[in-house]
Amino acid sequence: MTTMENDAFDVLEQKVRKAADTVKRLRGENEGLEKERGKLRGAVQELEKRVAGLEKESEKKGAGAEQLEALSEEVRELRGERQEIRKRIARLVEVLDGLE
Repeated sequence: MTTMENDAFDVLEQKVRKAADTVKRLRGENEGLEKERGKLRGAVQELEKRVAGLEKESEKKGAGAEQLEALSEEVRELRGERQEIRKRIARLVEVLDGLE
């Protein structure tokens, strides 16, 4: 092999290693985001249950409107965060798909 061929092979080898490192890092990030999404999904479901319960209680008692509004706002925020995580995961999956 000539020096030029060795240099080209070395460059290719570096690129492959860099791509493999990137894939490994992105998979780790994706795994972390999936765990976070699962936690947020559970929190959103719990808050939705609490909101539904408070709505029923509020209808009966006519009270708790402030607490209901606070929980509703928290649910909206968590849904926004969940949507952002979905977008980030989708971008990571696109990156991983592009490496194949």
